[in-house]
Parts: sequence; C-alpha cells; structure tokens
Amino acid sequence: MLPEFNLLMPQTLPEALDMLAAGVPDAVPLAGGTNLLVDMRGGSRRPSVLVNVAGLDELCGIRQEDGHLVVGGGVTVAELLDDPLIARHAPVLRGAAAVFANPLVRNRATVGGNLVDALPAADMVPPLLVLNAEVELVSKDGTRRVPLEEFIVGARKTLLQPQELLVAVRWPVSPPHSAGAFRKVGLRKAACMAKVDVAVMVEGDEGGCCRQARIALGAVAPRHFRVHAAEDLLRDQPLTAEGIAEAARLAAEAACPRSGSEYKRQVVEALVRRLLTGVADDIWK
Repeated sequence: MLPEFNLLMPQTLPEALDMLAAGVPDAVPLAGGTNLLVDMRGGSRRPSVLVNVAGLDELCGIRQEDGHLVVGGGVTVAELLDDPLIARHAPVLRGAAAVFANPLVRNRATVGGNLVDALPAADMVPPLLVLNAEVELVSKDGTRRVPLEEFIVGARKTLLQPQELLVAVRWPVSPPHSAGAFRKVGLRKAACMAKVDVAVMVEGDEGGCCRQARIALGAVAPRHFRVHAAEDLLRDQPLTAEGIAEAARLAAEAACPRSGSEYKRQVVEALVRRLLTGVADDIWK
C-alpha cells in the first residue's frame, strides 16, 4: 500500500523547478514511476510530495541538433523503439530498449528515470555509456551537463541534486564505419532484471583499423562502468581475433560481481568477444 503523499501537477518546467526547490528535501519528481512507486509500496522511500513531470514539453521528444542526438528525459523506453533517429544513429540503444522489462513497463518507464534511479542493472546505461552520452541537469539556478560516466557514482547514487531535474540525454552522432551492439543476460526473456549487461561501440576506418572502441558493463559491479583498459588495447589497431580475445579477458577481469556470482566474469568475457566480433563484421564486411 502506498503511503500518503501530496501530488503536484506543474504545467511547465519552470513551475516544476519552483515546486522542487520549495519542497526540498521532501519533494521528489515523478515520471513513469516504475521504480519509485514500487519503492514507496515497499517502504524504502517515503516522500511527502511528488511533483508530476510526465508529459512536460521540455522533457519530451527526440531530435538531432549540432551533430548530436538529444533525447528528452521524459521519453519512454517504448518511444525509443519507434523513433527513426534512434534506429538510424543509435541501434545499440534501440537494442537495449527492445529487451527492457515488458511492453507495459516500456510504455511507462522513462530514459531519465532509468538513469537517475541508477540501479546496477539499469539497461539504458551501458548503451548510453558507449555512445559517450552526457546528461543535462536543470534547476532554478541554471543548467549543467555531466558525462554519464561521471553522473552515476554508485548503486542508486548519482550527482543529481534534490532540486534538479534530468531534462535530456545527448551524445555525438557516430561517424561512418561505426557500429555497436548490446546484449542482456537474465533468468528469462521477458520482464527480467539483467544478470549481465554488455554494450560495445567501435569506430573504424576504411583500412580495417579500430579508431576507437568503447565497452560498457552493467550488473557486474555496484555501478556501471566502461572498461578503459580494453578500449586502450584496441585503439588504432586492427580488430583481430587475438586483440578481441584479449579485450574480452580484460573486461572479465574488470568485473567485480558479489560473492557467489563469480560466473559473471565468464559471461562477460564471452559476450564481449562475441559482440566485438559481430561489430567488426558489420563495419568491414
């Protein structure tokens, strides 16, 4: 059963920011509510005020501007699946959206909410990490942008301040000869929380060299992270089977699952090797 709370219904972003600032620390933004309401029913969170930001124009829409793709924080996971810009420029993110929970949750859960909640198994984070995304945070005092890699600092911990809203996520449009892939391993195909999330992105050249690689892992540590040692190994090198195998080994070595889940290192190694091999085939086939 939900605890008692007051629900505020702002009509504009400035109105929402005023409400959050006035209600700190007891006012919490509500968008899809797929995690927040569950926490409230379970008693782990008891905000006295919810500020409904779902549907605010400033948090909606997917657009391309200044060489970047920009996704509003209130965009639902289901909207990612239907958007042509995501299909064309961020198939790695679309791949994660396709296996996110179930259709009912995808229709409610928002991109911004998934990032702000910062669960170690949050499916939106690894693909956005390999896309080199940053988040746009807004309060009454102004706007700031933070790289996603720095934004999440621990399990369910971020740099978001109580009076701030995550209004957008943005990343550079990938250059030609680029490809990415995402893979989720869970207990079952539908509505499961990830046991392992892996995303990779490779930017290549016409000669078969890897200009840049990004590898991100989720659900194998208290927070999501990129495997910089493996990325450095692959940079400016031909993407050979040997190099891919060593990058996969480094990724597995970087994982730090909790006791009893050491098998995840083997899963990470296999997935990274498989995804990098598939991406190489896509770029240079």
